Amino acid sequence: FAGDTRAQSVTQPDVHVTVSEGARLKLRCNYSSSISPYLFWYVQYPSQGLQLLLKYTAGNTLVKGIKGFEAEFKQRETTFHLRKYPALGSDAAKYFCAVSDTVPGTAGGAEHKP
Repeated sequence: FAGDTRAQSVTQPDVHVTVSEGARLKLRCNYSSSISPYLFWYVQYPSQGLQLLLKYTAGNTLVKGIKGFEAEFKQRETTFHLRKYPALGSDAAKYFCAVSDTVPGTAGGAEHKP
């Protein structure tokens, strides 16, 4: 609404991460939000569009996603780091963390279903 001063933002401190196959993968996401946020991780494989990996909306802070990925919502630390073990060569891609004060898809939008 007009005059709303709420703001959300995310930062991904690791620009480039190299992980050996079979090792533990961790991609960091730090967020700031003046309200309880909705958090998302997306992946973009080469020559493909964005695909939703997982999302946190409420409830259980440990979120299980597709392809063995998971992320834990830590409100005190304002983090939502993505993890996977073991990492696979096929995980090579671009990963994006996002924050919102609304959940995409609840107003008639589309959501990718694997």
